[in-house]
Amino acid sequence: MKLAAIDIGSNAVRLQITRVLEYEKVITFKKLEYVRFPLRLGHDVFSTGSISEYNEARFFKLMTAYKNLIDLYEIDAYYGCATSAMRESENGQEIVDRVHDELGIDIEIISGDEEAEMINKVILQGLDNGHYIHIDVGGGSTELNIYENHKKVHSHSFKIGSVRTLEGGDTLEAWQEMKEWVGTVAFKSSGKIEAVGTGGNINKLFELSGSNLKSKKMSLETLMKTQDVLKNLTLEDRLNKLQLNPDRADVIIPASDIYVGVMQAAKAKKIIVPDVGLKDGINYHMYQTHFPDSDKVFVKN
Repeated sequence: MKLAAIDIGSNAVRLQITRVLEYEKVITFKKLEYVRFPLRLGHDVFSTGSISEYNEARFFKLMTAYKNLIDLYEIDAYYGCATSAMRESENGQEIVDRVHDELGIDIEIISGDEEAEMINKVILQGLDNGHYIHIDVGGGSTELNIYENHKKVHSHSFKIGSVRTLEGGDTLEAWQEMKEWVGTVAFKSSGKIEAVGTGGNINKLFELSGSNLKSKKMSLETLMKTQDVLKNLTLEDRLNKLQLNPDRADVIIPASDIYVGVMQAAKAKKIIVPDVGLKDGINYHMYQTHFPDSDKVFVKN
């Protein structure tokens, strides 16, 4: 079985094509193709309220390319979803309808809660019965989830994101609301809380920190030291010395502020970086849709 996940974010649009392997009651998702195109829809939406004609044309070209790949791989099922930029755009639904009418690709504009739920499907599999706060920082929004004893007990989506912050679209009120929410719900059970971070920026921060890749963990202290190094570099330095992509070099600092701010509010000393995201949640969602009664163990490849 081959699946295709389309993730239309505020900073980039991703396509992942995956083969589902079943062997000895273990499900493995084998990545066949992954394309990430830096189409920053959030740049338009968080500054003007709608997607420009220029970026609409580029988006349509990109969806045409993705459709060709999906057809070439002869996939069995696909799911396309769009998050905060398309959700808040005045012409977002109109663009989605055009893609459906002219290319035959269905895209669902999902809420922040639905986005978080998708990612939860894969995050929970890697956690034990401890106390965790999951921080998913996107271009336009941040989804926070509290887990206790392997169950999600609290969840909230905030209009704070790396691209939104870069465009000056976040507010002090939103930051205060987020920190107060964390302070209210993160301490309802005894014992320490550990953070789990998802999103392209935390993966890059983890890589730049020099942390042990096998451990998948980074201390708050190490994260803040890495953040300080980045803040002391110019954008040109981040592009050339660190060789960050242009669409990563500018948003990585506002994203790091969000991770650090939430961890400090939750008094979390460490963050787990499992290197999974919405595209993985989409794949798992599709598999569950086709096999709702499956009792097989799921393992991400």
